[in-house]
Amino acid sequence: MTDVRWLNAEERAAWLRFVGVLGLLPAALDAQLTRDEGLTHFEYYCLAMLSEAPERTLRMTALAARTNATLPRLSRVISGLEQSGLVVRMPCPEDRRATNAVLTPTGWDKIVQAAPGHVAAVRELVIDPLTPTQLARLGDICDRLLLRLDPDGRLLAALE
Repeated sequence: MTDVRWLNAEERAAWLRFVGVLGLLPAALDAQLTRDEGLTHFEYYCLAMLSEAPERTLRMTALAARTNATLPRLSRVISGLEQSGLVVRMPCPEDRRATNAVLTPTGWDKIVQAAPGHVAAVRELVIDPLTPTQLARLGDICDRLLLRLDPDGRLLAALE
């Protein structure tokens, strides 16, 4: 244990604040979406990724990559969205082994309805408290952290 590089006071303070953001931000986003739309943030994110895809359709594996979810977790969430009539699963015409998730017209209406409130929450909680310089630095910081956490760049590539 003598090789451990313990955090100094400044590092510890930054780390604890970052952990606080990691804990509080998802709960705040979930609270707004649940209160206003009956969706979790992850459900909203799945619908949003489908809404931006060509023909509002993605292979389940591609949706898992874009949302950084395991296939079992994604499958459970998509099942719930299917029961609500927001998404349907269909065989992939290009690969019979694959399954596509498709945003239904009701799902499209739901994401269109939910987006303004979600964007307002994101602005209130993350964007507006920061100056343009701080926001640019936040983007740079996130890029550096993502490079360390996802050295193959799969998450960023899936989002492009």
